[in-house]
Amino acid sequence: MVDLADRVGLDTLAELWRDEAPSSLPGALWALYLLRRWCKGNGDEVTQLWRRGRGYAPADEVVAGVSDEADPTAIADLADAVLGGAYGGDFAVALERAAAFFRVVAAGRTEGAELSDDPAREHQLASRNLDAAEGLRVAAARWRANAL
Repeated sequence: MVDLADRVGLDTLAELWRDEAPSSLPGALWALYLLRRWCKGNGDEVTQLWRRGRGYAPADEVVAGVSDEADPTAIADLADAVLGGAYGGDFAVALERAAAFFRVVAAGRTEGAELSDDPAREHQLASRNLDAAEGLRVAAARWRANAL
């Protein structure tokens, strides 16, 4: 199931799940698959955001579990581990790891926004990352309460 988007295409999953709230089961799965695709397809960008943000969110850095190297390979490995954990481990933990990852990336976007050609866009993307994180946090709590 980890490579489902690779097999059926991300567009197929988007048709099914992209409009769902991240706090719902389909919305949470969409966020996880999108996170994996983003980490694997834009490893350099994600690594830069991670490195910039991790000092501003140290607890989230630990929860997310990216290795200390924090290079594109480590970022891709995290994405696979989180999605794999959703199917082969504790689903709530996988959601919490993804939420923590999004919070670190949001911090990285915020801290680097003024270095960007479009600071307003970076702030907007940081806000979207935080919205995804909150949705995943809620989904994890709902999973634990057997309400997802």
